[in-house]
Amino acid sequence: MLAGTFFMAAGFVYFISPYKLAPGGVYGISIMLHHLYEMYHASVESFIGIKLPNNMDISLAAICMDIPLCLIGIKALGKKFGVKTAVSFLSLALFTFILENIWGYEPFVDDIMLSSIFGAACLGLGCGLIFRTGATSGGTDIVSMIFSRKTGISLGTMVIIVDSCVVLLSLLAFQDVKIPLYSLIVIYITGKIVNTAVYGFRNIKTLLIVSDRHAEIAEFILNLERGGTILSGKGMYTGNKKEVIFTNVNPKEVILIQRHIREVDPDAFITIIDAGQVVGEGFHSIHELS
Repeated sequence: MLAGTFFMAAGFVYFISPYKLAPGGVYGISIMLHHLYEMYHASVESFIGIKLPNNMDISLAAICMDIPLCLIGIKALGKKFGVKTAVSFLSLALFTFILENIWGYEPFVDDIMLSSIFGAACLGLGCGLIFRTGATSGGTDIVSMIFSRKTGISLGTMVIIVDSCVVLLSLLAFQDVKIPLYSLIVIYITGKIVNTAVYGFRNIKTLLIVSDRHAEIAEFILNLERGGTILSGKGMYTGNKKEVIFTNVNPKEVILIQRHIREVDPDAFITIIDAGQVVGEGFHSIHELS
């Protein structure tokens, strides 16, 4: 969790904030407030006749919004979630405060596209590591997690949907169409990396095999130290009973199974599906789920 919040803080301070990018969430709003405060600070100070602080820290604005949202998360997702999320958003605010006061607000690289890509990589990796602990980084991530559990939509996709709404505010705030466009790039890449960080790099394939030689094929799969299920089916055209093998394997094993099927039953029917996530023995443990 701490590693995740550090990566996110580095992404915001070094890559995202210097170009006024608003990649959704509480920190996207905080970045907007920080730059708007900077732009209108002198005017407001002159209008009200009171000396104001020269700067609004991103971390301070974020934590003021995170606290009420965390309370909503506790109510919706449980006290255990709330404790983890509180630790998460407090550490994120702390790391952000430290980095922005050490580094300042200058870009790490003098290229907005590179900054968008590497900023998104930091945010996606950090957010994914936090999600794997069963918590969120606070803010609109709480909204994403609640809707993800209710709808079954993956966390990465839900992050994209929720945060895209915040991007529209950056267009109104800065009146520069390039900022929301680059912010959308950040959100898209972040969402993809979140999915990879949460569900892993393993590319699992689901096989559905219809064959009259199913027993031999099943034995071969078992010899690969993989399991499976034999389902009873019936041909739509012939009405004949069919046995269908259902199994999950990695891409290398797909090639071996295909070769074996070609030898024993060239007429077999094979469907290969990309499995987003497989939970069970030999794959992800049920305890890894948030």
